[in-house]
Amino acid sequence: MNQRLLLGLICAATLLALTPPRAASNPKPGTAAPSPISYSPRPANTLTFSKDVAPILFSNCAVCHRTGEVAPFTLTSYADAAKRAKTIASVVGKRVMPPWKAAPGPAYVDECRLTDDQIGLIQQWAAEGVKEGNPADLPAMPKFPDGWRNGEPDLVIEMPEPYTVPAEGRDIYRNFVIPTGFTEDKWLSAVEIRPGNRRVVHHVLVHLDVSGKARELDAQDPGPGYRTGGGVGFRSAGQIGGWAPGNVARRSPDGVGVNAPKNSDIVIQVHYNLNGKPETDRTKIGLYYAKGPVDKRARLFPLVTRINIPAGDADHRVTSTMPVPADVTLRSVMPHMHLLGRDIRVFATLPGGKELPLVHVPEWDFNWQNSYVFQEPVKLPGGSKITLEASYDNSDKNPRNPNSPPKAVRWGEQTTDEMCLAYLNFTVDSESLTQGKTVPGISDYLRKAGEARKKASR
Repeated sequence: MNQRLLLGLICAATLLALTPPRAASNPKPGTAAPSPISYSPRPANTLTFSKDVAPILFSNCAVCHRTGEVAPFTLTSYADAAKRAKTIASVVGKRVMPPWKAAPGPAYVDECRLTDDQIGLIQQWAAEGVKEGNPADLPAMPKFPDGWRNGEPDLVIEMPEPYTVPAEGRDIYRNFVIPTGFTEDKWLSAVEIRPGNRRVVHHVLVHLDVSGKARELDAQDPGPGYRTGGGVGFRSAGQIGGWAPGNVARRSPDGVGVNAPKNSDIVIQVHYNLNGKPETDRTKIGLYYAKGPVDKRARLFPLVTRINIPAGDADHRVTSTMPVPADVTLRSVMPHMHLLGRDIRVFATLPGGKELPLVHVPEWDFNWQNSYVFQEPVKLPGGSKITLEASYDNSDKNPRNPNSPPKAVRWGEQTTDEMCLAYLNFTVDSESLTQGKTVPGISDYLRKAGEARKKASR
């Protein structure tokens, strides 16, 4: 994500339609503290790892805490858990782990939140001496995908050659061009990203280029890929995927897909964090084709707000609202901020005034960013509004503040800059490609709404 691309999109499509920022006196988004757990203790000294604790850890933790995954250690055996029992009991009690950041609200796919009973059971087991129990009581380890989470892709593409990340300096945004070789249009059901080096890959965005401009920029820049002063350097034909820690690619529902035109290039923009030693990366992309007719396009739109956070402000709040110009079905929301972010909330308001919560992350964590997929897609009629509210702590009391002393922070690409947006993934209800019914992009809708609003104000 970058300032020029996102702000250009806003200027072209949404600025006239966005509600002006609210006054700072508005109530701030709530920050919920972990609530006390309700737990009925088991008889003393009866809990064991094999019978009681392993089922919880295997079902809720091993997906990340296993060999080759993102967590820094494994939790797939008694020895793994026993030596960290006190830490495990503490972090589950604070609801820091499992790292499910959203507050209770809509039901989400793959929601990973321990019950009060599970938390209390782990804490009692840890306090009573971490008994192993009978290994015969161990449950089977869940079967996790080996490699690609969505199974073997229909096509795997990767950066043309490895890229060497220097040891020191500012964050790097590098764009890599990968020709698809498509001789006909393809409909994609999923785009799964496998970072080549998670030690330095902070996030990845995947764009389509049908202009050939990215190839020109690549040819002009020595070394693998190319850099720009901001953005990918061309008018993207669509952002079709992305990855950040915690984010999981999922297949679209039947009949929904993203179009990749023939002869198009895939351009991946990789944000690298430098870690003090040279590293190399060669990120791969897995493309999954739609298996049947596609009736609706999967659409991705960023709801964005301006940012200018004064130095020392411990509770800087921003908000932005966009209209929903047609009946849509919202499938997921992915909020995004940087290190100063504290709280972010996205909700919809129906034409009659009823408010629908979409996602609320009361304790923002820059290192774990989810796309929250609704178990039941949210139907929003035309005339609804979607609102984003967020708060930032730019004081010296914020341990994550990268600046000491604090300084004013605005929108920018560097981790030490800030952003505020929520990606909305949706389909337009009236579209039916199989019946020849196409509808404009959301940007076109909002541009027309903005023009109408501007004329009405004259």
